[in-house]
Amino acid sequence: MNKRVVITGLGIVAPNGVGLPAFTHAIQNGVSGIKHDAELERLQFSCQIAGKPEISTELSLQYFSELELRNFNSSGILYGVIAGIDAWKDAGLSMETNAEPDWDSGTIFGTGTSGIDKFRESIYKIDELQTRRLGSTAVAQTMNSGVSAYLGGKLGLGNQVTTNSSACTTGTESILMAYERIKLGQAKRILAGSTSDSGPYIWGGFDAMKVCTFKHNDTPEKGSRPMSATASGFVPGSGAGALVLEDLESALARGAKIYAEVLGGNINSGGQRGGGTMTAPNATAVKRCITEALKNANIKPNEIDTINGHLTATAKDGLEIQNWSEALHLSGDNFPYINSLKSMVGHCLSASGSVESVASVLQLHHGFIFPNTNCEDLHSEITAIIGESRIPQQLIKKELTIVAKASFGFGDVNACVLFKKYHYD
Repeated sequence: MNKRVVITGLGIVAPNGVGLPAFTHAIQNGVSGIKHDAELERLQFSCQIAGKPEISTELSLQYFSELELRNFNSSGILYGVIAGIDAWKDAGLSMETNAEPDWDSGTIFGTGTSGIDKFRESIYKIDELQTRRLGSTAVAQTMNSGVSAYLGGKLGLGNQVTTNSSACTTGTESILMAYERIKLGQAKRILAGSTSDSGPYIWGGFDAMKVCTFKHNDTPEKGSRPMSATASGFVPGSGAGALVLEDLESALARGAKIYAEVLGGNINSGGQRGGGTMTAPNATAVKRCITEALKNANIKPNEIDTINGHLTATAKDGLEIQNWSEALHLSGDNFPYINSLKSMVGHCLSASGSVESVASVLQLHHGFIFPNTNCEDLHSEITAIIGESRIPQQLIKKELTIVAKASFGFGDVNACVLFKKYHYD
């Protein structure tokens, strides 16, 4: 069995837009969601800016009951449930409560950690002999699979319900895992995506590693500078992205809107060999991931219209461009267009792959390439490999056919997926 897989629903909770209309407007117009964070300043972080979605209590109550929100403080689960339910509704799928689970539908919804604030609260209460005051949802909020468990319950999913976790590749990996399950006929549809908690207890370790910028605390929107000569580290971010993947036959049978087709991709690891470490990529593995993804999707390099890169605004941006160029055997003005969403939202960590995949699919569906911001001073290492025209700094309205999305994460792990515009026969 070898079913075709399409995307029929999208949901997004991003620092620069919650919901598809706001997010689409933001990425088309280069709107930043990065702001000064008073809590990071109070805690004397070097980096005192961040990308954090704005979620009101009123919005939360559209997805959770007042009882569910009592003692609830897991931002990652909140973001994931909002994005996931929005994607489900966008796909035109029912949320009616039925006696039987939906055996044909499941979710693979990833995260890096879950409920860090709830963990902190639990530790303090336990130490103060108040264990019984933790509340009945402490476990659900702090287990890694909490986000998929909440979504599974709210949507009545009866197929695979699980959470994957592979650092910055998590979201892209979840899409490919869902794609494989549907392709093999083991599910009709899977809600794929990923989420990331926000706040100092998530971001503190990166600040301690000195990989976050400290030069733009007074100019937050200028802080995230992928591919720039003055990039000085990434800006921490958070949020969630969600995509409903469905077999083509099922989508057509119910008259669903189709955003794009998933052609395939590849997941691999550099094994922390050959220059690869916990924090640095094995360049051979990255290039292999890209070439194997194209082979799996039956795509030639010159068929790619645009690449949505990982590109974090660190010293590794030049290496990433070099890896793409060598893997595709394309350079100069023959290289595809390439952009990085992180210039507008920061690095959303475990949510980055799914948030950026939603942006990639929106480009394909609506026919545009969103601009790179904060790279008016492109790094010479990068322009020596690809032409400046390949790094758009203004919105380009253009019909696209193939978009490549890749993520490269801590632990020397890689994922690359190929999306194609779907044409109704």
